Amino acid sequence: MLLLVGLGNPGSEYARNRHNIGFMAVDGIVRRHGFGPWRKRFQGQSCDGSVDAEKVLALKPHTFMNLSGQSVGEAMRFFKLAPPQVIVIHDDLDLVAGKVRVKQGGGHGGHNGLRSIDDHIGKDYWRIRLGIGHPGHKDQVHGYVLHDFGKTEQAWLEPLLDTVAREFPLMVAGQPEKFASRVALAA
Repeated sequence: MLLLVGLGNPGSEYARNRHNIGFMAVDGIVRRHGFGPWRKRFQGQSCDGSVDAEKVLALKPHTFMNLSGQSVGEAMRFFKLAPPQVIVIHDDLDLVAGKVRVKQGGGHGGHNGLRSIDDHIGKDYWRIRLGIGHPGHKDQVHGYVLHDFGKTEQAWLEPLLDTVAREFPLMVAGQPEKFASRVALAA
């Protein structure tokens, strides 16, 4: 079993924010692979399904970004999972918009959602980093991540999310490099 976590903030006012690209990606995976209905659990919303015969629990923490680790830790403990069985999809300011990187472990890079998860489960989980670009100056970061994607950004956003959902079985199969390569080629 795998725990797939999308990071974001709950509520319709945040739904299309750059910071919520993790929620968007998980929604796409859930739709594409026919997971069951969403329900309130683990301080968030969860649903489950199968991807290539592997059971996957999808989770969108509703603790707000900075406390995401509470939700992730609760789900992980309930299912007795180890950090390498957790895949977190999140926004990354340090990647060019539309780029993807996959890695296991590492630092949080200033991302408060990852910092919270690190505090609750350690650092050895998988991360799918989706580039949203940088506003240019650190004083603009807060406003940038909490604003919706612009119309011109849809040209790369929708294809990226579609490709992540389509190629996600490669992550489940333990082929993260192939997953990242296919997403990069398509996006």
